[in-house]
Amino acid sequence: MTTICPPRLETQSFTDPEAAWEHIAHIYHRNCDFIRDQLASLTRGEIPKGRVRACYPQVEVRSTSYSKHESTLPYGYLHTPGIYRTTVTAPELFKTYFEEQFTVLLRNHGGTIDVGESDTPIPLHFALPPHEHVDGAALNALNIPLRDVFDAPDLANTDDEIANGTYVPPRGGPYPLSAFTAPRVDYSLFRLAHYTGTAAEHFQNFVIFTNYQFYIDEFCRVAKAWMADGHGHYQRFIEPGNVSTDNALTGGAVTGSPPPRTPQMPAYHLVGDRGRGITMVNIGVGPANAKTITDHIAVLRPHAWIMLGHCAGLRNSQELGDYVLAHAYVREDHVLDADLPLTVPVPALAEVQVALEQAVEEITQTEGIETKKIMRTGTVATFDNRNWELRDQTEIVRQLSQSRAVALDMESATIAANGFRFRVPYGTLLCVSDKPLHGELKLPGMASDFYRTQVNRHLQIGLRAMEILRDQPAERLHSRKLRSFAETAFQ
Repeated sequence: MTTICPPRLETQSFTDPEAAWEHIAHIYHRNCDFIRDQLASLTRGEIPKGRVRACYPQVEVRSTSYSKHESTLPYGYLHTPGIYRTTVTAPELFKTYFEEQFTVLLRNHGGTIDVGESDTPIPLHFALPPHEHVDGAALNALNIPLRDVFDAPDLANTDDEIANGTYVPPRGGPYPLSAFTAPRVDYSLFRLAHYTGTAAEHFQNFVIFTNYQFYIDEFCRVAKAWMADGHGHYQRFIEPGNVSTDNALTGGAVTGSPPPRTPQMPAYHLVGDRGRGITMVNIGVGPANAKTITDHIAVLRPHAWIMLGHCAGLRNSQELGDYVLAHAYVREDHVLDADLPLTVPVPALAEVQVALEQAVEEITQTEGIETKKIMRTGTVATFDNRNWELRDQTEIVRQLSQSRAVALDMESATIAANGFRFRVPYGTLLCVSDKPLHGELKLPGMASDFYRTQVNRHLQIGLRAMEILRDQPAERLHSRKLRSFAETAFQ
């Protein structure tokens, strides 16, 4: 079958990161426009005389030496002489990211950033903006399957072999330059809009996950108060449906309409300059949601994410409302077993641990032994069975005792493990809401008082921890502990 393509553009070499990005954007928009124009022609009954195809932009760099670099950053280096390559997408969304990666690579290795067209087709689904209207009636009337004319997403291009460390490149390359291919990124960008009800462009570099709506309600209250008071760091607050409340310093306008129904995992964004704000997502209950959302947010390359939610306290010395700072995890969630074997340790990250502990001390106005009275540092066990209490307790209690677990939940280990897997700094601070092993459960009245007194303080701790992390230099936050001996150069 004849293939209908736009004229192929020659690869160009750049030593200016911004110029390299501009050529990426030119290729991407020209090729997406070509696909959209062909679709528009088809809706008018003009059937193409072959298969329509346009490809993603491609970035390539070369290394000819094993020489070491002096950068303190844990990324931006080429581990072996050879060719390194990746496909790229969504240039406007990733402009700051691409320019930073190119700058570090050029500083460490010299040479050029080579930008051209790849051989990876842009699927029709990803060439269209998420909310672009398509004349479905006209297309259906033609009785021609779109897959006969346009490329569809190919799962062979969207797997996580690179991130999982299972991809074996040929000797001499091309080695992967990024953990995610362009189709994999596009797949997640579309899923993010579906699951969270907000566009990917609103996500910030510091992400808090929670498993209760109470935290979201309080986050919304705090965020809107900050907007009304003219907060000096955050520019606007975004809610599902891309409803935007501007900072009072810029007029305080409210635009957009809430969605007709609540999305599965609604996201809320305190937008800061250059993405240095805070996103909060209600992932609901369970490891499946925790894995799903972190699989997709990971392509945005956030600087850190933490879990902030409720847990079962496992020690008799704990009180309802005490905090648990996770320094290890028992992974009984199972959703990542095929991607990250249980033999792989998921370590605590000192930078995140210190930020969370410092935030607890600041918000609770305690220090030293007084902080230890309300916060236990220890192992968190994450189970995939919400009703684990209904099973025979002998085996479960023995396992929890042997692991020295101090708390149990259904999401924390999943979020930490996916952070480790995708090289996103992670942490966990939980709040004890019941003690089932000790028969201490919340009564309805107690629960209301507990939530009323604890949720605000817990959320304030999470927000403060993110601000502490935000103010750290990148080389400290993006620790080498998350990177292996043959890593991609892109962070």
